[in-house]
Parts: sequence; structure tokens; C-alpha cells
Amino acid sequence: MKNPRFEKFGRMQKQYNRIHPWGLSQGGLFIPHCYEEQDPDGLSWWDDVGFVLNRRRVIVWWRHPRDVYSDAIDEQARARAGKDPGDDWISEGSTPNYRRVGKSRKRLVSYTCRAPSSEQEAYYCSLREIERRLADEGIDFEVKASWRRERLRWATGVELIAPLEVRNEAELAAVALLARRLILGQTTLQAEYPDYCYGRVDWLGESARRK
Repeated sequence: MKNPRFEKFGRMQKQYNRIHPWGLSQGGLFIPHCYEEQDPDGLSWWDDVGFVLNRRRVIVWWRHPRDVYSDAIDEQARARAGKDPGDDWISEGSTPNYRRVGKSRKRLVSYTCRAPSSEQEAYYCSLREIERRLADEGIDFEVKASWRRERLRWATGVELIAPLEVRNEAELAAVALLARRLILGQTTLQAEYPDYCYGRVDWLGESARRK
């Protein structure tokens, strides 16, 4: 039985793609990032790619499991660092900068932030030290390959966590192909990466390459 809400979203997605066509590469991909300065042997963290499937846009938000693991380290570090003093030094107490316009007028052009309080500086130092130690030691955390589809008014969004490396457009195309095959039911992540799990051993094994 058809879902009226999903049918409506499908019509809206087709209409949006027809009115606002994507600027696609020769391979039929929407590629928002440049790889000219990318290390061909470097580690990858995240990327985005888009393509059109059945006249509807698909936008893929891809993350490598190491990126999820890195975020988990940051979260644990913040939990161990204690409460943030909450000194909003970026926006509170900033100094306005003006540029003279004509002989008697001036225009606001920017702000200069004040220095953070001593309590905030101490918190930042403690947080950085904890983050460094956890990154060096690793944490008990595991990341499995996963994906989730989301229906948007303008596209189908795919959140994809998979152990791919993306350092050029050819490798990005592999991300798009995997997402396409998952959507169409032509494969599963279990079939592509049987029992895959990224954890402390993987993180520590990559430490030299991260540095």
C-alpha cells in the first residue's frame, strides 16, 4: 500500500530537481569539494557526494568510522574535563572596529574578541591535555558500518558510515556507487564488510599516519 506522505515527498523531489538542476560531473555526480591538495596516501574522515536516481536527488553524507571514533574521544574528553566555565569571550565584551567613510562618518567593519578569562583558559588547557592523552591511548569504543535514509523535501539524504578512503573523485565515486546499491537493495553493508568493527586497535594502528 502506498504511503501518501512518501508519494508527496517523491513528487516534490522530482519537481525540485527539475526546477533546480544540479551541476553534475561527467560521471553524473555532484562533487562539492576539491582534491587538488589532498594527500594521495592520507587518511580520510568525511565527505559529501550527490547523484540523481529516478529523477530525484540523492545527497550522501559519508563518514569514515575513524571520524566517528574521533568524535567519541572528544565527547569523553569534555565529560572528563568537567563543567565549561561558560565564558562567552567570542561575542561578549568584543571591541567594534570602524572604518572612516568620508570626513565625518565611519562604518562598522569588524569586531575584535577579548581574551578568554583565566578560568576559561585553564579549562581549555585541561581539555586539550585530556584529548591528547585519550587520542594517544585510545578508548573503549567501537564503530560499525551503518547507513540511514532520510526523505527530505528536495532530496533523499543518506547518512553512511563505511571504511572507504576518499582522496580523489574516483574514490568519491565509490561512495556514491555504494549508496546507490544500498538504496536499490542490491547489496548490504554486512555483505560488503562482513562483521566489520573499528575500535581501539585500528585507531592506535593509524597513529603514525595521523601525525
